[in-house]
Amino acid sequence: MDAFGFILLGAAIMLALMLLKERLTGFSAQTPQDYATLEPHFDLREHLNGPIKCEGVIYGPLGRVASRFTGDFEAHWQGNRGIMREHFDYDSGNSQDREWRLELGNDGSIRAEADDLVGPGSGQQMGAATRLSYRIRLPKEAGGHVLSVTDWMYLTPGGVVVNRSQFRKFGIKVAELVATMRRVDA
Repeated sequence: MDAFGFILLGAAIMLALMLLKERLTGFSAQTPQDYATLEPHFDLREHLNGPIKCEGVIYGPLGRVASRFTGDFEAHWQGNRGIMREHFDYDSGNSQDREWRLELGNDGSIRAEADDLVGPGSGQQMGAATRLSYRIRLPKEAGGHVLSVTDWMYLTPGGVVVNRSQFRKFGIKVAELVATMRRVDA
């Protein structure tokens, strides 16, 4: 093998080790069972119900803030079925409206639908955390790309929900979102 072959082999091994490290120790390595015993228990029907205020930032692929936003949500549940309407205002002056249609299983499983998803999303609420995974199609003005998303929502002892999401294309992280959601007194 010549020098160029060794360089390519070394680069491939380093990439494989980096991906393995991420899968074993990073954001993707979490499971709902990791949070099963934490209190208070996160119940979407209780903690994401009624009027909700959201504030957050979106980080680009290099880890720098790409966008900041606020959101006003309204969520309502009938038994294990809920609808959450979201209105976002971004620091760019743009706004966005979305609607989630959620269904909870008696085992804590979640099925989620929204108009910009490619197929349904699925997740699990357990203990003080909730994980939701789905594929989202970005608007045309944002390139129209389809990204794989993993949302983790953690309930704090004070009742605020902290949301951390990673957006991936071909397994490579292209964006991350961190936001807080808190119920607003009606």
